[in-house]
Amino acid sequence: MSEQENGKNQRNFYQKVLTSFKSEEYTEDEVAQKKSDWKQYEEKSEKKQYPNDFPNYFFAGFWIRVFAFVIDLLCINAITTVVLDTTFTWTGIERSTDFFSAYGLFSLVIYLAYFTLLTKLNRGQTIGKMIFGIRVICLTEKKLTWKTVLIRETFVRFILQFNPLLYFGYLPTIFTRKKQHLADYFADTSVVTINLIQAFNQKANA
Repeated sequence: MSEQENGKNQRNFYQKVLTSFKSEEYTEDEVAQKKSDWKQYEEKSEKKQYPNDFPNYFFAGFWIRVFAFVIDLLCINAITTVVLDTTFTWTGIERSTDFFSAYGLFSLVIYLAYFTLLTKLNRGQTIGKMIFGIRVICLTEKKLTWKTVLIRETFVRFILQFNPLLYFGYLPTIFTRKKQHLADYFADTSVVTINLIQAFNQKANA
C-alpha cells in the first residue's frame, strides 16, 4: 500500500469517526470530554520506579547463587546433625526420614528458620551468600521487611519441599533481566553482587 493510499484511508477513518459524533448528536462539551477520557489509551504506561533500581549486571547470576545455596545446605546439615541427631540419640527416639515424622518436621523447621532468620537479621545474607559476596534485596522496598522475607524464605521454600519438580522455578534466574526465580517474583526480590555496588560507590565518590 502506497503512502498516498495510506493517508487517504486515515482521512476516511477520521471522517468516519467525526461523522459518528454528529450522528450520535454529541455536543462540543461531550466531544471534548471524550477526547480527555480517551487520551489515556494513546499514552504509554509510565515506567514503574523502584527504590532499588540497580543496573541489570548488578544482579547475581544462576551459578554463584547455586554455589551459595550448596554452602547453606552444608551449614543446615551441620546444624541438624548437632541439634537433632544428638537430641534424638540421647532421648532414644527413632530417627525417620519420612517428611511427616518428628525428625522430618524438625529438620524442616531448621531449614526454614535458617533462611528466614539469617536473611532478615543479617540484611539479606545467609552464610553462603556472605562467602560469595551476594545479598537479597527487595526491588520495591529500601529494606527487607518481615513480610517480604516470610514470603520468599518461608512460604515459597516450604511449598518447594513438597515437590522436587518445583525446583525448576529457579531456572528463570538464567533468563530474566533481574535474575529472579519463582520466589523472587512472589516477593519482588532479587540478589545483587556486593562488590559491584562497592566499586560503583567508590568510583562515584572519587
